[in-house]
Amino acid sequence: MKIIGSDYDGTLNHGGIDEEKLAAIDKWRAEGNIFALISGRGKNDVVRIYNEKKFGCDYLIADNGAVILTTDGKIISETPCDGSIALELIRFMFELGCPMAQVQTDKPFRVCRDISECIEGNYYLIENAPSPSYFTQISTYLDDDKSAEIVTAKIRERFFDKLNPLQNGNCIDIVRHDMNKAKGLYILSDIVGCKKEDIIAVGDNINDKDM
Repeated sequence: MKIIGSDYDGTLNHGGIDEEKLAAIDKWRAEGNIFALISGRGKNDVVRIYNEKKFGCDYLIADNGAVILTTDGKIISETPCDGSIALELIRFMFELGCPMAQVQTDKPFRVCRDISECIEGNYYLIENAPSPSYFTQISTYLDDDKSAEIVTAKIRERFFDKLNPLQNGNCIDIVRHDMNKAKGLYILSDIVGCKKEDIIAVGDNINDKDM
């Protein structure tokens, strides 16, 4: 048994998943292997994508490896960050020019730097934002890739022993200091009893480099 862990945006999906890829995944799984979708997106988004696309898949890995789910949305592994640092991190992100912070927890929510960034839904300003007991990822974006690179470096410098900021173009996903997509695949391999040397990883962006 082997595992393929594939990134979604820009790797599996290019304006849709073409028939050749779908056929290859089906053949891979028919031979007794595992196919896992792995993404920097939050768990709700990853489950939604699977339910919409309905491609052959055994496991869903969200939040850059921090959350592993079955395809029906059941969480089988979660690697959380200490929620007590969430608001400190978000304030620092706002100081660096980030316009918002998407917090992945049991009930995901968004914190906006300015009222103009807030729209209908589960949105807060920093003054009234809840302090979560934990989070699996906090995400944001900048105007361009270079700005995101600079902010990523500053977050890493300040929270090096607690958090791992992962740049993906002009976006930044922040997970626990020991978490990344490779670690998520290693956790999955332990769950299913697969050797680590039998993992194949496919990606296309900076946050895929570890795997």
